Amino acid sequence: MKYLQKTFCLMGLLLASSIANAAGWQVDNSQSQLSFVSVKKSSIAEVHHFDWMTGSVNEAGEVALEVDLTSVNTGIEIRDSRMKEFFFDVGAYPTADLHAKIDPAFIRELAVGQSKSLALDAELDLHGQKQTVTIPLMVTKVSEKELLVVSNQPVILNVADFDLVKGLEKLRELAGLPSISQAVPVSFYLILNAM
Repeated sequence: MKYLQKTFCLMGLLLASSIANAAGWQVDNSQSQLSFVSVKKSSIAEVHHFDWMTGSVNEAGEVALEVDLTSVNTGIEIRDSRMKEFFFDVGAYPTADLHAKIDPAFIRELAVGQSKSLALDAELDLHGQKQTVTIPLMVTKVSEKELLVVSNQPVILNVADFDLVKGLEKLRELAGLPSISQAVPVSFYLILNAM
C-alpha cells in the first residue's frame, strides 16, 4: 500500500511539473478578442474587432501573434470591405504580426490565481512597416493550464507610423466624413492554453 501511495504521489509530482513547465502556450481564438476604436467627426467613437487571430508563447519565452486583417469586423459589411481593400490592403498585407520575448520564469513562477503586470516591448509588423510598441499587460494564471492576458490600458497606434494615412483618407472620402482620427486605441484580452 505504501508503495502504491508513493507511486501515485510521484506520478502527481511529475504531472504537476510537466504542466508547470509546459512546452508553451497557445491563444484560444474562440475566447479571445482584439478590439480597436475609430473616431470620426472629432467626437463619434466606434469599437471594432477582428474575428480571427493565432498566437503562442514558446518555452523560450518567444511571443508571436498573427492577426488576420481579412477578419476585420466593424458591424457594417460595406465598411469591412472598404477597410480590407483601401485601408489594410489585405491583398498585399493580409496579416498584422507581433513578436516579442519575455522571461520564461515570469509565467512559470506565477501561482494559480495570481496576477502580475508586465510592460512588453514588441515589434509590430503592419502594412509592411515595423515599429516597436510598448504594451502594458496583466497576466493571470487562471489554472495550471490556462492564462488570461489583458491590456492594462489601450495601446495607441498612429496610422502614419504604418504608412496608412493614404488608406485612411480614402475611407474618409468614401464615407463623406470631415475627419477620421489617425490615433487608434487598441485593447485586447487573450486566453492562452498550455500546449
